Amino acid sequence: MGMVKPQRWHKWTRSEPDPSNPAHDGQPSFRTTALIIASALFMEQLDSTVLTTALPTMGRHFNLSPTHMSAALTSYLLALAVFIPASGYFADRFGARKIFRMAIALFTISSVFCGQAPSLPFLVAARFLQGIGGAMMVPVGRLVLLRTVSQEDMVPAMAWFTVPALIGPVVGPPVGGLIVTYLSWRWIFYINVPFGILSILLATRYIQDIREPATGAFDTMGFLLSGVSLSCLMFGLEMANRGTSISVKPLAFLLGTSLVAGIFYARHAFKFAGDPILDFRLMRIPTFGLSVIGGSLTRITGGALPFLLPMMMQLGFGLSAARSGFITFMTASGSILMKLASPPILRRYGFRNTLVWNGVLSTGFLAVCAAFRPSWPMLAIYGMLLLGGFFQSLQFTAYNTVAYADVSQARMSAATSFYATFQQLMLSLGICVASGTLALSVGLSGHTQPILPDFTAAFLVVTAISILASPVCALMSEDAGNTMSGHKPRARQP
Repeated sequence: MGMVKPQRWHKWTRSEPDPSNPAHDGQPSFRTTALIIASALFMEQLDSTVLTTALPTMGRHFNLSPTHMSAALTSYLLALAVFIPASGYFADRFGARKIFRMAIALFTISSVFCGQAPSLPFLVAARFLQGIGGAMMVPVGRLVLLRTVSQEDMVPAMAWFTVPALIGPVVGPPVGGLIVTYLSWRWIFYINVPFGILSILLATRYIQDIREPATGAFDTMGFLLSGVSLSCLMFGLEMANRGTSISVKPLAFLLGTSLVAGIFYARHAFKFAGDPILDFRLMRIPTFGLSVIGGSLTRITGGALPFLLPMMMQLGFGLSAARSGFITFMTASGSILMKLASPPILRRYGFRNTLVWNGVLSTGFLAVCAAFRPSWPMLAIYGMLLLGGFFQSLQFTAYNTVAYADVSQARMSAATSFYATFQQLMLSLGICVASGTLALSVGLSGHTQPILPDFTAAFLVVTAISILASPVCALMSEDAGNTMSGHKPRARQP
């Protein structure tokens, strides 16, 4: 007699209304929950990418060069690196809904501080506070989704949740250009206020305050070591993205410090009696570990695309910022179309087959960007980007869902923190790989600025890395995540 597989999801995946929340008079649909969380994610993603467009204008306001203004980006990334690993513990300790609302409130209030900044140091401090809010907001939002949506509804819920993460980086640059052209740069931060207030009200109304009892003490030493390692790594990657004017010595010091602190953290984590702040034991869960590895490789292209495509359209094609932004938006349009198609695709083919073959398709369509030339019909470019965005969004939805298929609820908060940390790192690494390849190609060809063959090289390098995810995903079990997708493998012939 075969053994019955234990149910890993608590009974409150279909829970009764939360009595502590009198406003909550019924269980909201998974779409409602996903869209509330996605609106906060969209606000965070939009804010991060809009700011890059406004840095030259802000530099002129403060009488500083744009390179000095990059400190406003770096301080935000440092806060993400330090506080994302701690988000799961705080969600268990104080309640996911409470932390989610507090994170949105901190992000919104610090946005007002950023808009009121009289100097660069004030702006850097406000951006650091904003980064703390962002670090808690996104992984805790995903945790809320995982704990309040049933397994059979998880695929469409994750589809709704994933779309804003792909739209934000694409629409950010054109929105930023419009704001700095027709309004003050301060409105880049003020536009977060209505999003933030609405998200807090909806979270209070519809999201239940579900928590897992925190076990053990907070991993203070792990928090410090991981914070040093990750912040130095993120700072180093951000410096590398700024071009060849950065001195090698500070970059080497940051990366070296990151490596040393990372080694000390690894020793600490394996000896720590409780739950380490970044628990590498989660990688022993096949669906989670393979999703982290495969998703990390795929996100190299995901991070590079919003960086390379607008620049290629402006420098290589000679298009305006507004027109290049519209062309880039086609990838986001494909992402929106995906949200309706992902459940039947995953139900028909399962997670493993989808991740393997869709990974090839998505990478292939994005690799076609390397061949874009001004002689191409615009309709053909739109079509390639639309398909590339569709298949890439399907890939991220599958990764973000199957990663948690076999994670117990007791470890769900640790898993979301771990996954979000590597997600952020790999998106930054994608920009670093793309900018490094671009700079190397420009240097070898002797140009003063990138031209189309340089962008071709950069696109081919990042997509060559991402295609390696398909062999990784082939190692998944055939029935991985079938409870979530509803996939029923065909019976084998005797």
